[in-house]
Amino acid sequence: MLKKYFFFTGLAFVLILACSNEERKDKKTLALAENPAFIPNPEVQAKVFRLDTLFQHLYKTNQFNGNVLVAQKGFILYQKSFGIANNEKQIGLCDTSLFQLASVSKTITAAAALKLVAAGKLDLKAEVSQYLEGFPYNGVKVEHLITHRSGLPNYLYFSYQYRPNQTQPLNNAEVLRMMVEKKPPAYTKPGLRFNYSNTNYMLLALLIERASGQSFKDYVRKEIFEPANMKHTRFIQELNEVNDTVKTIGYTARMKEVGYDAFDYVLGDKGVFSTTPDMFGFAESFFTGKLFPLPYLQMAIQPYSPEHRDHNYGYGWRMKNFNTPEKLVFHNGWWHGYRTALQRRLKDSTTVVILSNRLNSSVYQTWKIFQALDGDTALPGYTAEEEGELGGGQ
Repeated sequence: MLKKYFFFTGLAFVLILACSNEERKDKKTLALAENPAFIPNPEVQAKVFRLDTLFQHLYKTNQFNGNVLVAQKGFILYQKSFGIANNEKQIGLCDTSLFQLASVSKTITAAAALKLVAAGKLDLKAEVSQYLEGFPYNGVKVEHLITHRSGLPNYLYFSYQYRPNQTQPLNNAEVLRMMVEKKPPAYTKPGLRFNYSNTNYMLLALLIERASGQSFKDYVRKEIFEPANMKHTRFIQELNEVNDTVKTIGYTARMKEVGYDAFDYVLGDKGVFSTTPDMFGFAESFFTGKLFPLPYLQMAIQPYSPEHRDHNYGYGWRMKNFNTPEKLVFHNGWWHGYRTALQRRLKDSTTVVILSNRLNSSVYQTWKIFQALDGDTALPGYTAEEEGELGGGQ
C-alpha cells in the first residue's frame, strides 16, 4: 500500500479537488514530471514523503488552503493543491489556479527595473524627479525605492486623507498626482534607514513605464513573463480574460470572502496573479541569469541596510543568514485573503513557492519545509516506519 501511496503523492500532481481535465493536462507540468529528479531513489522518496506528511497534516487540521511547489537544482520534487478555489461554486484548486501574489509581486517589479538598468535605460543613482515630472521629494533616488530606503509615506494611508471616495479603483498615475499636489510628509530623509513602503514599488512601476516607453503591463509581460515561460500569469486588470475554473477567491481564516477595493488596481507593489509552476519558472530564470547578466543578480541579493544584522533587503528581495552559507533570499505577501511566499536557499538552489487564498499563518512557516528536506523527522504525523517501508529510512 505504501508503494502505491508514494506513486500517488510522490509525483505530486493529484489534486484534492480538481480543475477541468484541460487545465490538469498542462504541458509544462507534465514535462517537468519526466525530469531526472523523479528517479525513485531512497533520498528523493524520503524528501517527498516528509513534505507530503507535513502538508497533509496542515490541510487536515485546517491550517492550509492553497498550492505548494518545492524544487531543488531546477527539478520539481513536490507539487500539490489543497482545498478550495471558490467555496460558493465548489471549485477546487489545481496547478493552474491563479493567486494574487500580493507583495511577492515586488520581486517581479524589481526584475523588470533591473532589466532596464542592465540595458542602460534606468539609472539607480539618479533622482526620481529626473524621470517623474513634478516629483516633490528631493534627494530620493531610484535605488532608495528599490531598497525601501526612500522614507516616502505609504500611499495606502495618505490616500484615505486626500481621496474621500474610495469606491472607484485607484491607479498609479492618480497616486503620483496626489503626491505632487498634496505633498504628504515624508517619514524620514532618503537613505536614512529601511522603511518598507508600498509607495516605493508603485513609483517603480511608473519609472519602468517612463524608461521603457511602454505600459508597465506590456513591458513586464514581454521582458519577464515571456522569457520565464509564465504563460498563465495575469495582472488584476486581465482576470476577465481567464476561465472561472482557475480564478480564486481570497478568504479570511474562517472562510469568509474578502472582496476587492480601490487599492487592488495599483500595480508594482502587488496586482499580479500567478501559479506555482509560473513562479517556479520566474525563480529559475531570475537566479540563473536568464533575465539579465549575473552581475545584476548579485546586486539584487546583496543587503543594503547596514543597520539590520539578522534580516535585510536587496533589490526586491528580503534575506536572512546573509553572511553564512545558509543564505535565504525570499519575499512574502499578504493581501485581501491571500498569503504567499517565494523563497530560494542559495546553497542547494532550493525553491519554495506557497500560494494560499486563505489567511493561514502556516504559509510563512517555511522552516518546516527546509527541515523536511534536510532529514528532520520531527514533523506532525510522521512515522519512521512508513518512511522506512518506502526505502527512505535514515
